[in-house]
Amino acid sequence: MTRTPTSRIAGMRNLSPDARREAVADAAGLDADMAARLAGSALPLPVADGMIENVIGTFELPMGVATNFRINGRDVLIPMAVEEPSVVAAASYMARIVRSCGGFTADADPPVMRAQVQILGVSDLDAASRALTEAEAEIRSKTDACDPVLVELGGGCRGIEVHRFPDTPVGPMLVLHLLVDVRDAMGANSVNTMAETLAPRIEDLTGGTVRLRILSNLADKRLARASLRVTPEALTTDALRGEDVARGIVEAGAFAIVDPYRAATHNKGIMNGIDPLVVATGNDWRAIEAGAHAFAARSGRYTALTTWERDDEGVLVGRIELPMALGLVGGATRTHPAAQAVLKVLDVSSAGELAMIAACLGLAQNMAALRALATEGIQRGHMALHARNIAITAGAEGADVDRVAKALAAGDGPITVARAQALLKD
Repeated sequence: MTRTPTSRIAGMRNLSPDARREAVADAAGLDADMAARLAGSALPLPVADGMIENVIGTFELPMGVATNFRINGRDVLIPMAVEEPSVVAAASYMARIVRSCGGFTADADPPVMRAQVQILGVSDLDAASRALTEAEAEIRSKTDACDPVLVELGGGCRGIEVHRFPDTPVGPMLVLHLLVDVRDAMGANSVNTMAETLAPRIEDLTGGTVRLRILSNLADKRLARASLRVTPEALTTDALRGEDVARGIVEAGAFAIVDPYRAATHNKGIMNGIDPLVVATGNDWRAIEAGAHAFAARSGRYTALTTWERDDEGVLVGRIELPMALGLVGGATRTHPAAQAVLKVLDVSSAGELAMIAACLGLAQNMAALRALATEGIQRGHMALHARNIAITAGAEGADVDRVAKALAAGDGPITVARAQALLKD
């Protein structure tokens, strides 16, 4: 890290989009080219045509920046690509509260991914399992030989696991897991290649037939964790004592722990924060979603990804742990010009560092949702921030968009298109 940026940008929401981008570029030390990439329309059609099939154009999402984050003692500005109002504002507000109490603490596991090799037609599962286990050194050597550059960078195969399934719809099944440290890559292409390359040797060792050779998105050896501590004083509002707000957050969190119906919405709110960062960095948000929800159900019952409690001094303590298979190299992170600029803003030097930021963002978003639910309810604040969309839908243009939105949010009436149309007419 060669610079010491601040994530506090005073009056951010009152600035114009151009002024906000200039402030972020200045805080992040971006040059003019990188700053311009954040403005939109950064993906040239020929580049897009090389990224996926049957390209006809590009599709843009709003790009916002969450401010106020302080993670492991470092200020971080977090770009977020998302269409839903209130997400960026909520994360920034919670980060400001947490910042006043010391900020977030986070850590991440080494970036180990699993490649699965499915083996069918095995006559003796015990013997085949032993054969694989006894050949671990050979398997690891052959795995590393598939990607010598990865090994030079400090990655490579870290071991194997053998999973037995005696009774499946297609008969007995053996599954070999290759555990591979993929360094700063997401790792899908690397581990898939390794699994496919080793398939013939696995058949020789087991006497079975290899079918699927594919990574697992349940990256449970690649977890990221974050925590926060917030005093009651920092949670106090004009209408509520901080102790009551903290108690409400803990009670709301307990609901999600015991009830999968609530947990689904609870975890969706967490991903409201994480997914926009994953999208903005050009990473695979579907893989992150799949891993998170599978991890939430790892006990056999779907539950919350966060825990909330109050310590003996009444301090609110929040924690999150979930798989976070993110990369800084390969894929859209290197081909999408805006993703490259986003990584510059984040100023991260490893995939693990990016994973920690994502975990903190998810925890902040969860805190925002639980705080709203435990106090005034979720809709008033959300709809107030949604008022600009409502105004545009009602036909407002130019300066009228802000006028109608402010009137909608300030009044006591419902924030609806019908009311916006009436305000616009007046």
